[in-house]
Amino acid sequence: MAKEYRVNERIRSSSVRLISGEDQSNSKILKTAEAMQMAMENGLDLVEVSPNQDPPVCRLLDYGKFKYNLSKRDKKNKSKTTQTQREVRLRPGTSKHDVELKIKKVRSLLDDGSKVRVAVMLRGREAAHPDFAMKVLRSVAEGVKDMAKLDKRPSNEGRTLSLVVSPAFPIGTMKNKDKENKE
Repeated sequence: MAKEYRVNERIRSSSVRLISGEDQSNSKILKTAEAMQMAMENGLDLVEVSPNQDPPVCRLLDYGKFKYNLSKRDKKNKSKTTQTQREVRLRPGTSKHDVELKIKKVRSLLDDGSKVRVAVMLRGREAAHPDFAMKVLRSVAEGVKDMAKLDKRPSNEGRTLSLVVSPAFPIGTMKNKDKENKE
């Protein structure tokens, strides 16, 4: 959620430190009424950017544009930091070729920057032999060890054995390495 700034008449202080220009080096202390008058003359808003200072720091700027740029910046930062966890499901009796396809899928998810939870579901009598499921998990972990780090070791959660892997490299770097290896 974006921070709320006091604008124009909502500024309660009797005097403010007014910063003008983008370089922020030109500042002067004015009465709030004078700063408001300057803002009106320039067709801008007086925005309190740092209320905890003494006197509060204000800037002359177009508040609508300022809020728009802040929301764009927040959206961009949010998209960079979001890391999703995806899940790939297997069964203990999954054939070798199908496991290789799932490994390929896990690799592509890791390359997109997602954490991946690999889960082996046990049904019926399969629950009596978790070693088969563990074997499948080990083969998947072995297949992605060059590009992933193990976040959570294989563990038993009811009728499911699972492990979690996350990308060991920045997003997209493995695709470039694969292209270099092919050439």
